Amino acid sequence: MKNLLIIGSGAAGLTAAVYASRANLAPLLIAGKLPGGLLTQTSDVENYPGFPEAINGFELMMRFQQQAQRFGTEILNESVASVNFTNKGPHEITLGSGEKFEAKALIIATGASPRWLGLESEKRLMTKGVSACATCDGAFYRNMPVVVIGGGDTAMEEALFLTRFASEVTLIHRRDQFRASKIMSERVMKNPKVKVILNSAVDEILGENEVEGVSVKNLVNGEKSELKCKGYFAALGHSPNTEIFKGSVDMNENGYIVLKGNSSYTSVEGVFAAGDCADHVYRQAVTAAGMGCKAAIDAERWLEANS
Repeated sequence: MKNLLIIGSGAAGLTAAVYASRANLAPLLIAGKLPGGLLTQTSDVENYPGFPEAINGFELMMRFQQQAQRFGTEILNESVASVNFTNKGPHEITLGSGEKFEAKALIIATGASPRWLGLESEKRLMTKGVSACATCDGAFYRNMPVVVIGGGDTAMEEALFLTRFASEVTLIHRRDQFRASKIMSERVMKNPKVKVILNSAVDEILGENEVEGVSVKNLVNGEKSELKCKGYFAALGHSPNTEIFKGSVDMNENGYIVLKGNSSYTSVEGVFAAGDCADHVYRQAVTAAGMGCKAAIDAERWLEANS
């Protein structure tokens, strides 16, 4: 029986592990399909405090991991196949290998995944001009043209944010009108740095070693054209990685785990959540790390009160 299980190895999970291991809880962390989380797929991280010269995303997460292990966190590079939660525990998880673990308390920190168009070139040019986070990467495109894909509020926010840096922002949407709120749509349409292309879809990202442009198909007449750009931002929303927890903890209509008040408590006693799986608003490494800290402290105090 473990004191604490942590599922997920991004900024939230590893920060929770640092705090929990320093509190002598000897946590076991299940790293998941992408050890280190989405940050390992980011080239330079410029907005994480303490790194004025920027740091490679993979290196940053390896430092997180080394710090957690230094204090005694055990890390398994496995994925969780199923869970069985009980109010006040014990909580059981089953790994993809079939191995089972029980713990008195558990922290869910499985993050969220950006939605993509599914183009091969999106994968090939990831971190080479392809991004799903304008807040993370927008500053790299000062005085360069960029494109944003999407038609919801997320796309509007990303496009407007990018106008602070890019020479021009082209917003491409497959329908004849936006799904975004009227006020956000109007802000985009009135911004002189934003060009809008409707009824169209990107069918290829151009460039061998970095983004050089996109191929755009008009969905009404089938005509194709090429548009030069240096950055490609997918703004199609995110999906929380919470599928295996459905029916086990309360979630909202989009699958994000619901927390109690300003805490990390979920609907199940002894189960806590942190990071992007419970945060659909900010989705930043630093906010995820802060939530991981809260979850570890909440878990420590809950264990002490229920020992």
